[in-house]
Amino acid sequence: MDYKIHQGRNVKRFREMLGIKQEALALDLGEDWNQKKISLLEQKETIENQLLEKISEVLKIPVEAFQNFDEEQAVNVIANTFGEHAFSNSFNYGTINFHPIEKLISLHEEKIALYERMLKEKDEMMSRLEKLLGK
Repeated sequence: MDYKIHQGRNVKRFREMLGIKQEALALDLGEDWNQKKISLLEQKETIENQLLEKISEVLKIPVEAFQNFDEEQAVNVIANTFGEHAFSNSFNYGTINFHPIEKLISLHEEKIALYERMLKEKDEMMSRLEKLLGK
């Protein structure tokens, strides 16, 4: 099967994972951008390299992620790696150990990091808004 990477869908996927709205991305990309233009961009299969680089800079995600991420392939790798047989073998030999407290600590640390990133983004957005209002 000859499957082409959908770069626009990847931009949308990573933007949503970061919790960034289309309006915020448009604001970061510059004056000639708006929510509608971001929506149209996310529908494009191929995006010009110069624009991908700018989006990469704004979202702090490598350009290669937009160019190479293929959800279908990722799902296949996960399915093949963690298929029913792989799990049953792991449990039979005791190679997977679950540590609930470590998992809780890890989740808590992830939430703190996310909260800190959200606060930073809020501060940056407030700064941008103050600059816009000041003009």
